[in-house]
Amino acid sequence: MFFDIPGSEKWAVLSPVDKGWSGDKKYRIETTGGETLLLRLADVSQQDRKMREYAAMERLSDLDVLISRPRDFGLCDSGRQVYTLLTWIEGQEAEAALPLMTEAEQYALGCQAGELLKKLHQIPAPADQSDWAERFGAKIDRNIRNYQNCPLKIEQGEQLIVYLNENRHLLKGRPQTFQHGDYHCGNLIVTPNRKIAAIDFNRLDYGDPWEEFNRIVWCAQLSPAFASGRINGYFGGAVPELFFRLLALYIGSNQISSLPWAIPFGQAEIDTMQRQSEQVMTWYDGFRRSIPLWYCENPNGNTK
Repeated sequence: MFFDIPGSEKWAVLSPVDKGWSGDKKYRIETTGGETLLLRLADVSQQDRKMREYAAMERLSDLDVLISRPRDFGLCDSGRQVYTLLTWIEGQEAEAALPLMTEAEQYALGCQAGELLKKLHQIPAPADQSDWAERFGAKIDRNIRNYQNCPLKIEQGEQLIVYLNENRHLLKGRPQTFQHGDYHCGNLIVTPNRKIAAIDFNRLDYGDPWEEFNRIVWCAQLSPAFASGRINGYFGGAVPELFFRLLALYIGSNQISSLPWAIPFGQAEIDTMQRQSEQVMTWYDGFRRSIPLWYCENPNGNTK
């Protein structure tokens, strides 16, 4: 299935990559010229979506950021599959590397992750992008409706719904930019020289750049210092109070949708999301506060 990909005759090693939630088949490639690449394969029915992803990633080419970059795109396997070739980032996933570091080191890498994300958000959304307040407001409505029809509940879940409804007006007039779409420590690489790189752009989108922090829950569970650094590095100074109110809105919307989402995937995912919901509700005191308990503005990496 690979032999009709241009340049495949120079592939010396091809190893499967099993990580991630994507339905793509992924392979690490080593070429005879000493280059390392990532190959992603998807069914040809995904061609239009994959083409849009590739075009969006090409828009990042001029940014001074450490990311997996697009190299080639097309059809293979006699037209049955779509391939995407990307540069490979050497290093260790942040979720594995962070627990081995001091809090100060975790914080410093978090600041790097925030600075990288800020650069990604320099790419504006297309001019014809639909209104953010309408689009995300509809998502909140859908998430609340699915939660109310779900047999599983979050303790103080009704208070969370109150927060969503009382703060959704903050969505009005929000800017829209490029979004990585799944920016958390599982999709960040710590390189051998302790730099942060971003990978796995297959969920890229356009929207409020601050919504991009909705996955920071996974970072905060692992390392409050890293999560705090992500926020502080992104803003490079004082963090706006509005950011925290919107962050709580975005995390709350995600959380209220988590149990309905988890049910089809079985008890293990249900248990994971129930634990996360309990933790998030604690961080936000049942959404009576907008700044999570794990956040610390102290630049030395010490958390509360």
